[in-house]
Amino acid sequence: MSQSVPTVADLMRVAKTSAVHLELHDSYGIARETEALRTWRETGTRNVDPTSDHWRTWVELIRETTGRGVVVRRARIVSEPVSEYIRYEHAGTSVVVGAGEEVRWLPRRLASPLTLPGNDFWLFDSRIVRFNHFTGDGASADPEYTEAPAVAALCASAFAAVWDLATPHADYKV
Repeated sequence: MSQSVPTVADLMRVAKTSAVHLELHDSYGIARETEALRTWRETGTRNVDPTSDHWRTWVELIRETTGRGVVVRRARIVSEPVSEYIRYEHAGTSVVVGAGEEVRWLPRRLASPLTLPGNDFWLFDSRIVRFNHFTGDGASADPEYTEAPAVAALCASAFAAVWDLATPHADYKV
């Protein structure tokens, strides 16, 4: 990862009002998820223990962030029927919801009229954008950081449009 781009955790810790995340892919190849995904494939069960090594750091970060009054929301645009990876993600989403994240799901067919950026992003306080880039096989690539007002406005508008159309996690069935 580029040294000049702050981590999501670093940006979360300085957020004052909001942190929103838009995910656009049906599959990711995140190295730290390899073992958990393999176990889920073999057993059909997902670790949902928020105190486990897999979840603890993120759960603590979300609780600390929301405890300061920062609203943390995540929206996922997904193809239907959903991919295996999205079923895996859905099976673990209760953990982040329990920590304080709000999560919604938008079927891709409903996103066609929306103006969306080309990459997943985090938007902090409606002014700081951290784009997540991925390789062709879904592995994390160098992220990008900007405070360009027009880019932040595009991301804020895109996220709001997705959020308004999306289904809350508790109501979205895979």
